[in-house]
This record gives sequence, C-alpha cells and structure tokens, in this order.
Amino acid sequence: MELKKYNVCLLNDSFPPLIDGVANAVINYATNIQAHLGSATVVTPSFPGVIDDYEFPVIRYSSLSTEKIFGYRAGYPFSSSTIEGLKENKFDIIHSHCPFASTVLGRNLQEKSNAPLIMTYHTKFDQDIKRIVENPLLVSQITKFVVQNMNTCDEIWTVSKGAGENLNSLGYEGNYIIMPNGVDFPRGRADSDGIAELRADYGFKDGVPVFIFVGRLFWYKGLHLIFDSLKQLSDRGIEYKMLVVGDGGDREEMEKYTQELGISESCIFVGAINSREELRYYYSASDLFLFPSLYDTNGIVVREAAACGLASILIKGSCAAEDFTDQHNAILTENDVESFTEDLIFAAAHIPELKRIGENAMNEVYLSWENAVERAYDRYSVVIENCKRGVTQRRETKMQEVLFSSIADITDSIQRVRSITANTKSKGRRFSHAIIRKSKAIKENIATNIKELTDKNDK
Repeated sequence: MELKKYNVCLLNDSFPPLIDGVANAVINYATNIQAHLGSATVVTPSFPGVIDDYEFPVIRYSSLSTEKIFGYRAGYPFSSSTIEGLKENKFDIIHSHCPFASTVLGRNLQEKSNAPLIMTYHTKFDQDIKRIVENPLLVSQITKFVVQNMNTCDEIWTVSKGAGENLNSLGYEGNYIIMPNGVDFPRGRADSDGIAELRADYGFKDGVPVFIFVGRLFWYKGLHLIFDSLKQLSDRGIEYKMLVVGDGGDREEMEKYTQELGISESCIFVGAINSREELRYYYSASDLFLFPSLYDTNGIVVREAAACGLASILIKGSCAAEDFTDQHNAILTENDVESFTEDLIFAAAHIPELKRIGENAMNEVYLSWENAVERAYDRYSVVIENCKRGVTQRRETKMQEVLFSSIADITDSIQRVRSITANTKSKGRRFSHAIIRKSKAIKENIATNIKELTDKNDK
C-alpha cells in the first residue's frame, strides 16, 4: 500500500537557539517527516538574529522576550497575517507540542483550515506555572485555562503513562494516546579513541567513577539531591568526577552551591553541548547517568544514555523510570539523600556491573526517532479519518467556540481590507469603514455571548 504523503504543521513554543527536550522532539519530527514520509513545516516564535538552516521550512511569528521567566519566548498567536499565511500552506494536520501559545495558534489555524489539531503533552506544565506564579488562585485559573485550551484539540497524545496521569490530575477528562519520543543517537557507544581522548582531556583516572547529568540547569530537575549526595560521598572519602552538561537559569547558583559544599573540584560544569556527536562522547565516557527528576514526563536524556550503553539512576515511580527494572536496566532509588547516596556508593564500587546494566538498557528501551515518528505518522491517518467521520476528542466550551469563531471572522475582515487596499486605496478606505463596523459588531457579539454564558454559569 502506497504511503499517503501528508503536509504537517508542527508548532512549539521553544526552538533553537533555545534548546530543550521538546524542541529536540520537534526537530526530529520535522526531519524524519520531511526525509521519509511527507512534508513538514515548523511554526515557532521569532528570535532576534536567528538563521534557520534546516532541511524543512521554519516559519517564525511575533514574540516577546520572556526567556528569563519561562526559558523561551512568548509567541503572539492572534496575528491575522500569520494565520492567513499558514492557511495558504493547506496543511493536512496540525500538531502542537506545547499547550500555551502554540496550541492557541493551532486552534486559530484549525478554525480557518478545518485541518485536525493534535497536541502532545510533553512536560508537567503545572509545575512550570507554580514555579513562576506565586498566587495559588492565579495558578488555578491559568491551569484551568490551559486544560480548556487542550480540550479544543481533536486528539491528545502523551509521551508516557505518568504524563497522562498528571494531565488527568489537572482536570483533563478526555482520552489520550501514549506516543513515546525517540532518540536521534544510533545504538551503541561512541568510538573508543574519541572516548579515550575526552577522558584524557579531563584527567579522568581509571577506577574513579564518572557521573554525568545532562539537561537544563534548573533546581526542579533534582540537582539538589545530586549535589547533597555527592557531598556525602566526599565526606566518606570516595573519589569521583561529576560532569554537569547543560545550561539554565540556576546554573550560577548551582556552581556556588558546589563551592559551599566543598565539592566544586569534583564537579565540572561543561555548559550546553549543541553537537549531538560530541554529546555521545560525554555519555560514552561516563559510568552512570544521574537523573533524579520528578518533573520530566519521558526523559529523552535517559534514552540517550541508554542508546550509548550508559546505565542510569532514577527515582522509583517517576515518569523517567517507566520501562526500567531495578538492577536490570537501571538503578531505581528513593527520592531522598540517604537512599541516593547509598546507591551511588554501590555504583562507585561496581563499575563492571554498571556496564551490564547499561547494555541491558541499550538493548531493551532504545527507540529511534525514525521508528517513533513513523508510529506517530501512522496515527495521523487515523486522526484525519476520525475527524472526517466526526469522531474527535474536541470538547471545547461554548465560550471558546464563540471566541475562536469571532477571531476567525475578524481575521477574514482584516484580510479582505488588505486585499482591497492592495488594488485601490480609495475603495479600500471606504471598505475599511465597513470592516471596522463589522469588527465592532463581532466584538459586541463576543461580549454578549460571553456575558450570557457567564450569567448561566453563575446561576
């Protein structure tokens, strides 16, 4: 059977030069779809001075600088020119990877194009909101808004079972499909000469365990647990080296914290590594990957480590620990300093055992991005056919339907003004007055409908 070639719109709030696990996922979706399956376009907020050099098109839309608050730029998803421009691409399916601006923009485009809208739930966004917003009432309102936003999608995917459970705990009542992320590393360790060279550059000694963390440097990733446990190792006279790979808003605090603990000479802050091949050498040159995060829903970095035959220590019950068995293909520990320390002590004394665990992880949990995207692409066909038959998870409220329909009407009006003024300014001016009147009527209609719905809810 010949493969149906779909034109796919991929939306995400983060994208290089800002790098995180979700941005990496979007790059791999776009790369594999463009190369093997159909066509893909990435739509993401603008970034000053960025040059997008990819084998797939990237469309940037207006944004605000919010990197220090959110870690990425906040896009403006209501631009009529952006929506109209995207509509011209005639997408078969819209796939958002973030429940904020990207999904709002996706819903606006869905209203204009009638293409199905999927959203993948990658991260526990409620924890991001709690970290940024101090007012509990405001946290509740924002969380409710985002869950309602997801209800406008035709299908919801999650990257793990734990991610789905988290989503349900926030009030989402619909169904979801588990669609795990892949890894863009080949299966196997990097070449031995390169590994030896990297270890020599850092002065690593044989028999001294090398631990590694890879990810964004924020405390909520569990770095306190890592540093406090390493302090215990140092107090017991156990020698080690700790590679901290990545960057983030808490890096400076972390470096100061290791100095306060007296372990800074054993901790090496490498910074962000953009080269995927170079990152493979860091994984392959290490003995154990430390990832005590309760925040991450899938832990792509854990899969990257496994691809390189590197064992991981994970927190029991965490999303990252799904598919792993203690002492077989990972070390699973409790979320406390005492337990984490004892397992690090075991690891330091059993490096050959770590290699066995790492090989099991490499053979059992590895999933390439090519296979992961093929699985997702097959599901696109099901979603498209389901939507044609009216089978959809979309559960938007009447207020949301009014809002998005009205935005679409205003967008149409603005576009008509632009098309007419391009031909004749005088006619455009006369017509623009009519459009302004229509826009005012639309806004009044929005206000009336929202008031009626609010009054009904109050009763």
